[in-house]
Amino acid sequence: MMDVLTVVWLGKPLWMWLGFHVLIACLLAFDLGLLHRDKEHEIGVRESLLLTGFYLALGLAFGGWVWWYLGGQAGQEYVAGLVVEKSLSMDNVFVIAMILTALGVPRAAQHRVLLWGILAAVLLRGLMIGLGAALVHQVHWVLSLFAAFLIYAGLKILLSGDEEAGDFQNSAVVRWFKRTFRVTPDLHGQRFAIRRTDPKTGKVALWFTPLALALVLVNGADVIFAVDSVPAIFAITTDTFVVYTSNIFAILGLRALYFALAAMVDRFAYLKTALAFILIFIGAKIVVADTFELVAVPPWVSLVVTLAFLAAGVAYSLWRTRTDAPAPVSEEPGHPHTARAHRA
Repeated sequence: MMDVLTVVWLGKPLWMWLGFHVLIACLLAFDLGLLHRDKEHEIGVRESLLLTGFYLALGLAFGGWVWWYLGGQAGQEYVAGLVVEKSLSMDNVFVIAMILTALGVPRAAQHRVLLWGILAAVLLRGLMIGLGAALVHQVHWVLSLFAAFLIYAGLKILLSGDEEAGDFQNSAVVRWFKRTFRVTPDLHGQRFAIRRTDPKTGKVALWFTPLALALVLVNGADVIFAVDSVPAIFAITTDTFVVYTSNIFAILGLRALYFALAAMVDRFAYLKTALAFILIFIGAKIVVADTFELVAVPPWVSLVVTLAFLAAGVAYSLWRTRTDAPAPVSEEPGHPHTARAHRA
């Protein structure tokens, strides 16, 4: 048995991978089984901030272990990766808020969508990181492609300006889902599917609820954002274990972070600009350090620059919106305060 656990897989002993997944499984069970046994419980801003701090502290504690066991270089890369992924996930939070508002999902049911969305995100990120690792280790110039994509993505964000929120109710994905499956017009508690009589056939059939539709859109949004975040983390390190663990810890705190940021979405109007500069910097780092080998950029530089851009974006957003009267968060579908997620 011990021989099996010491087998090297993706650059690290098997026991490290198994131990990490046991830790993640325990965290998910703790979150689902203890913190949110009451399905009608609504997560407030204070609870959201406390949970966010808990997951961030846990992620940094794991980074301390990585630093101690794998060395200072790996530790710096892990912390830099965690901060970059957490920063980029903020934009994902605002899009998720837009989706749930457009579909009229009440706050009491949002945590269920986010929980299952995060479980799916862990699997999807694992697959994308595994593919990315295979490409990077087999074909080193793939990093240069990642760099070009990150710079392009950052410039596109800067040049696109403010865009109006999409009409999710009439989007192509929603139309396809409703054509392909039976979808109830109203929510049925926190259930993703129910069995009811089909008026066309008179037979009992499986119907999906708008909550299932919200889950599909949230997972689709995560895949889109992973296209940016996965190359970004590989730009910092090609250690698959560090890439994967920092990514997963960033995702775990996403659900807690959502309930704090979604309530203050209009206060972070300029955060997207900071995220664009982060993408451009990371892409430029690959060009300078890896493609042309002009100068070595240590991980702590990436960490400091990312934190500086993020802090500047948050501070400037709060300063520019300081005179805006805080609008109450409404539970009604389509409320203008929660629907204006596009400015983030």
